[in-house]
Amino acid sequence: MSQPHAAAAAGPAVAHSEEPMNHRQILEALSGLLLVLFVAMVSSTIVSTALPKIIGALNGTQSQYTWVVTATLLTATASTPIWGKLADLYNKKLLVQISIAIFVVGSMLSGLAQNAGELIAARAFQGIGVGGLQALVQVVIAAMIPPRERGRYNGYLGGVMAVATVGGPLLGGLIVDTSWLGWRWCFFVGVPIAILALVVLQKTLHLVTIRRDNVKIDYLGASLIAAGVSVLLIWVSFVDDSFAWLSWQTLAMVAAGVVLLALAVWVESRAKEPVVPLDIVVERTTALSILGSLAVGMAMFGGAVFLGQYFQIGRGYSPTEAGLLTIPMMVGVLASSIVAGRLITKTGRIKPYIVAGTIVLVAGFGVLSTIDHETSLYFVGGGMLLVGVGVGMSMQNLVLAVQNTVRLKDIGAASSTVAFFRSLGGTIGVSVLGAVLARRVTDNITHSMAAAGVQAPAGGDTSNLNLSALPAAMQHIVRAAYGDATGHIFLISAGIAVIGVIAALLMRPAALRTTLDLAKPADAPGAEPVDGAVLTNR
Repeated sequence: MSQPHAAAAAGPAVAHSEEPMNHRQILEALSGLLLVLFVAMVSSTIVSTALPKIIGALNGTQSQYTWVVTATLLTATASTPIWGKLADLYNKKLLVQISIAIFVVGSMLSGLAQNAGELIAARAFQGIGVGGLQALVQVVIAAMIPPRERGRYNGYLGGVMAVATVGGPLLGGLIVDTSWLGWRWCFFVGVPIAILALVVLQKTLHLVTIRRDNVKIDYLGASLIAAGVSVLLIWVSFVDDSFAWLSWQTLAMVAAGVVLLALAVWVESRAKEPVVPLDIVVERTTALSILGSLAVGMAMFGGAVFLGQYFQIGRGYSPTEAGLLTIPMMVGVLASSIVAGRLITKTGRIKPYIVAGTIVLVAGFGVLSTIDHETSLYFVGGGMLLVGVGVGMSMQNLVLAVQNTVRLKDIGAASSTVAFFRSLGGTIGVSVLGAVLARRVTDNITHSMAAAGVQAPAGGDTSNLNLSALPAAMQHIVRAAYGDATGHIFLISAGIAVIGVIAALLMRPAALRTTLDLAKPADAPGAEPVDGAVLTNR
């Protein structure tokens, strides 16, 4: 395995005195990183089955339901490229610890929220930490393990993702169904796990760090990216609800978002240390991986986040039962990520598995697009299994494909860029599909009420998710409306996932390298110069 001995020559560099990590130390540090990944995943999945009860207890609406998820994804998306760039410039271990601390504070604030607005704000703060974790875990692993070996470790990552995604909904369901705990513990429960991860990483993670003097962070570019993305996502969330597609609000928000992002591109093209290096983004493999991640993120996050709502609101199951019913999807993620990871390490080929994964993902969403409030649970489970297999084979491997094509000094920016667009896709997916679901549910309820001669509840709010406050006849109408509308958003997810298939097919086949960095011809035998740094094989 190649290990760095000297700093990159972008200004005077100082390498810390830590020795490169051996195999045992890598496994020990990996345990801490997997804990970090676990707690970040659980923070999202634990609310998937608990959220209907949480929003019901806070007297929230369908729009607020969507925003509890969207707020975290939004801030995670905006902060991901910043974390990745910081990882290329500063101590990766310290950055992981800072992101964990932010996550812990956000979790505590979420658990203490007194209304839906406070919960959304706390989740937005928590998302800053989640953005750091989802970017930095991949970056740290890339700094320790060559791409060829990383396929196997990506299988472990996929396994942890599956356990967290299976355990999260089950844990969330059990918590809200346990009277002496209550929904607030859905947020408090992640705190001790995050603190444990912090302790493990403090003791086990010892990367050779490089500090470069006279380095400037591109805060202007980062701010413009965050502002542009935020404006467009807020527009997506409210358009066709609070205001029309063709309105002055749409014109103002879309124009502002486009101008901000255009300025961001201009700034990034001239910055000495850009947050999103444009020369990396336009490279074929990276560009197609970004497109694939955007599509997979939109389809997976946008579709899966509403499954818990479908089982509870549309089918009448408890949160715990809803968590159990999502197991087929998580089994698919677990099995496919581990098997595909080992096959990738064995063969050194990655494109076939990404292509197969995206095709299976489309098939899974195609199956789910036919469901309604009376569909057989075996049929629904089969569709979820296919979606899980597709996600397990494609999501992590799209990051690996990019990491295989860039230099070690750009691993942070490249990895976080893919994670940024995947999270962006998820945020757009949740916002768009949530808006589509809310509009379709409202239409279904209005039509069904008129047909049945049922009077609307006081205030005319048919989107309130506190079903216990509704008359029995109205509850049946609402459940049928949610159950029937969910299949429609999965049809949209299938269409989005097709873009991922196209991107995967266009990717250039490439063998995974066996060294940490790209090799270049060197004067000295056995040495690989990397922008002034020499990596010696040993």
